[in-house]
Amino acid sequence: MTKQERGIRTRQALICSAAEVFEQHGYVQTRLAEVSAHAGLSTGALHFHFRSKAALADAVESAASESLHRAAREAGQYPANALQSLTDISHVLACLLGRDVVVRAGVQLAQDRNREPSVDFHREWQDCVRQLLARAADEGSLADDVSQEDLATAVVAATMGFLSMSRKNEEWLARHSLTRFWRLILPRVATSRVRSSLAPAGTDSVAAAMAPLTGTVPGTFPQPRHPD
Repeated sequence: MTKQERGIRTRQALICSAAEVFEQHGYVQTRLAEVSAHAGLSTGALHFHFRSKAALADAVESAASESLHRAAREAGQYPANALQSLTDISHVLACLLGRDVVVRAGVQLAQDRNREPSVDFHREWQDCVRQLLARAADEGSLADDVSQEDLATAVVAATMGFLSMSRKNEEWLARHSLTRFWRLILPRVATSRVRSSLAPAGTDSVAAAMAPLTGTVPGTFPQPRHPD
């Protein structure tokens, strides 16, 4: 292994370790010494890669954002219409939030009032929903009497609510929970032309997109909340 490869692995280990500690203790209570010890590395190694706790938190957020964007791209490239793409993307992102501690910690850090976030996950998701609904309208798959803005508000509010509720009960991020939501929403907002073809539980693209979700940084694997 080259020196560069060792450096990459060390940085990845520190990001994963930091995510676990940030998720458990929050930003303010987290200590860098605890992060380095949890990763099995020295504080010197940590400071070589990250000059401060703020820089480390930014790195966790960035890794989470990269993973979410990659997952959304994978899920959204297969379905035949934008409403199905939106449904599939929501399932994949929920799965990723449930499986990957770096993603969960990144989203949690972005909501922490004790620091200035480097990523606005809520805004990014809202923009994604709006873009897909605009595409659905252009495709003719969105019913004429449905307001794009009203529907975007409902979808964002509901999905963010699932995320908030999942902090106490992870079942809110389970596939069957989102399926119930889409089973209620899709028949109301879709045109008759596409309604019967929509899959509230997601299409095969969901499984295809979930397959490569092996962590937010190369060479790592998602950390499940509970061992099987």
